[in-house]
Amino acid sequence: SIANAFNEFTNAIISIFLGLFNSVLAVFQAIFALGKDIVGSLVHLVTSVVKLGVDVCQGATGFVFANFFTLAIIGGGYYLYTQNQQG
Repeated sequence: SIANAFNEFTNAIISIFLGLFNSVLAVFQAIFALGKDIVGSLVHLVTSVVKLGVDVCQGATGFVFANFFTLAIIGGGYYLYTQNQQG
């Protein structure tokens, strides 16, 4: 009957839109998970660099290496900054 066909058509359209909505939610969930992993990786990287700096600063020789490490970081940052300003 016409009513039954219209009912099935309506159910099919609703199913399509619900599937599309679920797909969009899944994409946003994946983007959120990616952002969370990136932030976690950056925190781990910073923690590792700080631990490296603390480990290097042990003793008199470590003091010299820590100063060299600090100057290398500052020099590298200055180089990157000046390169970005020129180009």
